[in-house]
Amino acid sequence: MTSIINSQLTEFKVQAYHKGAFKTVTHNDVLGKWAVFFFYPADFTFVCPTELVDVAEKYDQLQQMGVEVYSVSTDKHYTHKAWHDTSDSIRKINYPMLADPTGLLARAFGVMKEDEGVAYRGTFVVNPAGQIKIAEINDNGIGRNAEELVRKIEAAQFVATHDGEVCPAKWKQGQETLKPSIDLVGKI
Repeated sequence: MTSIINSQLTEFKVQAYHKGAFKTVTHNDVLGKWAVFFFYPADFTFVCPTELVDVAEKYDQLQQMGVEVYSVSTDKHYTHKAWHDTSDSIRKINYPMLADPTGLLARAFGVMKEDEGVAYRGTFVVNPAGQIKIAEINDNGIGRNAEELVRKIEAAQFVATHDGEVCPAKWKQGQETLKPSIDLVGKI
């Protein structure tokens, strides 16, 4: 299996539900800023709304970090609107909800669960050049944590702007980083 890390975002054109309207989103809309693709199995389910709201509660912070969030499921954009209109939880979402009914994006990111026609819980962070820098895939019964996602994005952004430095385990903004060198070998 080939790693998706550092691979280029695939070209795509999908429909989305965003801020009360349908719109088209393409790969070109993603380029030039940091982005999160947040795959989930389906609308009107159980774990999915808890995760989508968790990300919605971090959305302002992510926007301040220059990050756009795209939730993605294999539902149609009409279903996203219906879910948004009927669920108090989903009404809190201000980021685009991408429709991937053909599974184009789910397959491109390697999260399509073919036997059910849904996506696994995949989280991917894409840098402004369109390269995938973070990839996390969970089985569908295991929810994710938006706080940890924010921490990982902060680390990815730090590494991208600080040549020669890396972020150790549990690193948080403002903490010490490492500068790999022969002098560190066996000393950590």
